Amino acid sequence: MPGHWRPAVLVGARAESPTARTLVLKAEEGWPGHRPGQHVDVRLTAEDGYTAQRSYSLAAPAVGDTVEITVQRVPGGEVSPYLVDEMAEGDRLEVRGPLGGWFVWDPASTDPVALFGGGAGVVPLMCMVRARRAARSRALFRLVYSVRAPDGLLYRAELRERAPGDAGLDVFLAYTRTAPEGTPRAPARVGVADVNTHGLPAEFGPMCFVCGPTGFVEAVADALVALGHDPGRIRTERFGASGGPR
Repeated sequence: MPGHWRPAVLVGARAESPTARTLVLKAEEGWPGHRPGQHVDVRLTAEDGYTAQRSYSLAAPAVGDTVEITVQRVPGGEVSPYLVDEMAEGDRLEVRGPLGGWFVWDPASTDPVALFGGGAGVVPLMCMVRARRAARSRALFRLVYSVRAPDGLLYRAELRERAPGDAGLDVFLAYTRTAPEGTPRAPARVGVADVNTHGLPAEFGPMCFVCGPTGFVEAVADALVALGHDPGRIRTERFGASGGPR
């Protein structure tokens, strides 16, 4: 059941950026599967019994009892510095989930999809992209990914060198502070022009998923409405200071 805490062991990890890491966790009591866009609670327990828990979006479809999360280190945080810098293969924690049923994409759907991610808000959107590839879906996908600078880009190789199964997926990287040399767009926050140019037209009737910090989510959602998108087809998820879904 989603509310049940399950022990899990770290079976793999990879750095995504200087401050972010993907953890591959194997649920030792089985995993019920999850939908793209859902998240899990993670709980750590110290030797003295003190516990701390945080929520993290699932970064990829489940493979058996194995799930992935991508964690961004939060300065001064209780949980993320350990997960990013210290947790080693064989170490254990607990997971609870999957959680959330509204901010999800159905791989059986053929509707066009527009994804807008700000910073670590790209994580659940990446799960949707990967689920689309795994399902060999032909649904039209557009991803607008807002990131401060090139060194903060998550899933760098996967987004820049997409697989043959990614036909129909377009990715636009919007840098807000520092852009690579030769990038035609000057660093700036995502605005109406970016949403209009690199998203999907309202007349296509796309499902729109927007995830990131509150300011980013509000700006993109307002832009989508201003461009004529159906508010009922705009789904948002905001991230709190801990980096987890809110």
